[in-house]
Amino acid sequence: MHTDGPTPLLADLHCHSTASDGGLSPASVVARAAGNGVGVLALTDHDTIAGMGEAREAAVAEGMHLVSGVELSCLWRDQTIHVVALDFDPEAAGFLAVLEGQESVRHERAGTIDERLRKQGLPSVLERARALAAGVPGRPHFARALVDAGVIPGERQAFQRYLGTGKVGDVATCWPELALVVGWIREAGGIPVLAHPRRYGLTNNKLRKLVHAFQNAGGQALEVLSAGHSPQDSGYLTRLCLDGGLWASGGSDFHWPERPWSELGRLPELPAGPEPVWWHFRRETRARLQGE
Repeated sequence: MHTDGPTPLLADLHCHSTASDGGLSPASVVARAAGNGVGVLALTDHDTIAGMGEAREAAVAEGMHLVSGVELSCLWRDQTIHVVALDFDPEAAGFLAVLEGQESVRHERAGTIDERLRKQGLPSVLERARALAAGVPGRPHFARALVDAGVIPGERQAFQRYLGTGKVGDVATCWPELALVVGWIREAGGIPVLAHPRRYGLTNNKLRKLVHAFQNAGGQALEVLSAGHSPQDSGYLTRLCLDGGLWASGGSDFHWPERPWSELGRLPELPAGPEPVWWHFRRETRARLQGE
């Protein structure tokens, strides 16, 4: 996926580091992306921008453009939905307060996961999970911590037995509503992007309703390209963009090097039709991307 303009740049606008549930440090994510030819990157860790400073320093060293990003969790009809915020002001006081609240929810969730695992007769692995996460741990960090503790042979087995959907470690979280999250992003000057829309298991009819609610709340773009989206998925999402006048975005959703299907920068070009999201970045961001 390349930007347009005098010097097209390979762009990846959705990826994760150890600041949330990724496997590489922010600096390592940037280095890996640069090695894959990425020129424009958004580090979009879950509900935190804790890795942004490290990523920014690495991006300067690599000669890469880093766009502010974060993936926020929210609820729509009691289902967890993710919205990527792009090109917001990372120093906006109100938005930083929102992120602090989201992080607090994740800390509480981590404590509940550990408590539930201990009730299954397992040792406490919360501190190890926190160390692995370099921040707020998620289920992948608990899986690795259980392996490190020698109580289960592999992370896949940890999910199958304890941490997967519907298992004891799958803790429901009371996230804010979709409309609130979209509004917070807009107030910080950012662009709300509905993340990986085809991954929520919704029928076409329900997905249209989600997109309609997202747009009514002030949402502006759909992630047309994402790991796991088929060409048919991307085509359908492109039509939804065109129908609603939404912009198109895309990202690998990179988490771990061991997952080649979500490698950094390995994206097709955006389908023709919808306006690319980077056309609507803030003026100073667009100027940087165009080398002005």
